[in-house]
Amino acid sequence: MPSRIDSIVQQRLNKLERIRQRGIDPYPHRYHRTHTTKEAVALFEKWEGSGGNAPQVSLAGRIMASRPMGKATFIDIRDSSGKIQVCFRSDSIGENYQLLKEFDIGDILGVSGRIFRTKSGEVTLEASDFSLLSKSLQPLPEKWHGLTDVEKRYRQRYLDLISNEEVGRIFAVRSRAIASMRRFLDGRGFVEVETPVLHPTAGGALARPFATHHRALDQDLFLRIATELYLKRLIIGGLDKVYEIGRIFRNEGISIKHNPEFTMLESYEAYADYNDVMNMVEEMVSYVAQEVLGTNKVSFAGNTLDFNPPWQRITLRDAINKGCGIDFEEHLDEDSLRRQVEAIGLDVSDIRGRGKLIDKLISSYVEPNLIQPTFVMDYPIELSPLAKRKPGSERLVERFEAFVGGMEIANAFTELNDPIEQRERFQEQEIIRAQLGDEEAERVDEDFLLALEHGMPPTGGLGLGIDRLVMLLTDQPSIREVILFPQLRTK
Repeated sequence: MPSRIDSIVQQRLNKLERIRQRGIDPYPHRYHRTHTTKEAVALFEKWEGSGGNAPQVSLAGRIMASRPMGKATFIDIRDSSGKIQVCFRSDSIGENYQLLKEFDIGDILGVSGRIFRTKSGEVTLEASDFSLLSKSLQPLPEKWHGLTDVEKRYRQRYLDLISNEEVGRIFAVRSRAIASMRRFLDGRGFVEVETPVLHPTAGGALARPFATHHRALDQDLFLRIATELYLKRLIIGGLDKVYEIGRIFRNEGISIKHNPEFTMLESYEAYADYNDVMNMVEEMVSYVAQEVLGTNKVSFAGNTLDFNPPWQRITLRDAINKGCGIDFEEHLDEDSLRRQVEAIGLDVSDIRGRGKLIDKLISSYVEPNLIQPTFVMDYPIELSPLAKRKPGSERLVERFEAFVGGMEIANAFTELNDPIEQRERFQEQEIIRAQLGDEEAERVDEDFLLALEHGMPPTGGLGLGIDRLVMLLTDQPSIREVILFPQLRTK
C-alpha cells in the first residue's frame, strides 16, 4: 500500500502531466522579475495616495498558501526578501484561471500585475498574467508547525530555509558579519590572502588532522588545521599585515561548539604584540556588532553581552585559581598538578601531560563562567608551542584567549620568531607525541623553520572563530544553527 507521501507525489506527477498536455513547459528557462516582494511593497507604499495608476510589477516566488474563494483565489508567494499576497480573479485571467487547480504548495510562480491594498489593509498583487516556473513534486513540511525535526533540518537545509524564515535571517547576519570584518581589517591596512588547504605537514594548532593522498604526487597530505604557518611566511616575505578567512578542518568530536570543519579568521601584524591584538579584537567585534545589528549590546542565552571596549582582562593563573582554587604555578610537574586536580573531584584519568591538565581546568572552571567578553592572558608554554615567552618568565608565554557567552571565540599570540627556539619547541612536541601518544601535538615543519631562519619581525597573530561569533550575534545555542551544512553521520 503506498504511503501518504507516495500518494501526494503521484498526485503531483499527474498534475505535471496535465500541465504538459496543455503545451506548458513547467520548467521554463527564465523569467524576468522586476522587483522582489519587499521592493514591490516599498514601491507601492511610496506611491500610495499620490494619484495615478498603481505600480505594475513582475514578481516570482514559492507558493506558501492558497485560498480559493469561488471566482477568486488568493495565493501567498515568498521569495528571499519576504512574502506577498496575490489575487487571481477569473474575470481578469479568463480560462487560465482553471490552471490554478494544478498548482500546489511549493510550486514556484512568476506573476505580473498591479498592486493594491485590500479592505483588510493587506498589500496585494492583482494578477493579470502568471507563469509556472517550477513544479514541486515533493510536499513541504506541514504548514502550521514548519520543519521542527532537528536532524532533518540540518540534512535538508533547503527545507529548513523554506519552512523557517528565521533561519534565513541567521545566515544573512552571518554574511553581513563576515563582510563587516573584512571592511574593518581592510580599513586598517590588512591584505586578504589565500593559502593552501592541502598541507604536507599539519601545523599551526594543537589538533588532529584529516589525512588524504595525492595520487599524481604519490604523497600523503593533510587538510589544514590552521592557516598560521603559511601566513607567517608572508610576514617574513614583507607583507606586514595579512589575514585569511577560510575553512579549517580538525578531526575532532562534534558538539554544540564544535564542527569538524569551521570558518576561521586568522590575521598577522608585523611589529605588534598580543596587547595590540587584544585591542584590535575588542574594537573589531564591537564594530561588527554595531554594523550588523545596530548595537554593541547583544542578547545571548538569557544574558545581555556588552561588546563595548574595553573588555575585562585576567591572567589564566588568576582565572583558574578563582574558578577552582588551584594555582598551577605552584605545581610545576604533572604528578603534583594531577593530585590537586583529582582532589577537587575532576576525572582526568584519560589525560596525560601537565598542559592537558591545565587545559581541562580551563574548560571546566574558567570557560563556562566567562559570560561577558573577557581576555584570559599568559598561558603555560606546554599549551603554546608557537608563542613567545613572557619577559621574565620561563614557563609562561604571551598568549590570550577571548571568551564570551561561556565559550572561547579567539586565540592569539605574540608570535615566536626565534628559529632556534622554535625548532626546540617543535622537537619537544614530537617527544610529547611519542611518549604520551598525543596525536594533537605539533609536528616539525622544516619548510616553515627555513622561512623563519630568514628573519620574521615581531608579530601579533590572531585566530577568531567566525561560527561562534555568529552564534553570539544571533543568539543560537549550537554551532550547527549557524553552519549551513553541518557535519552529520551518513545515513
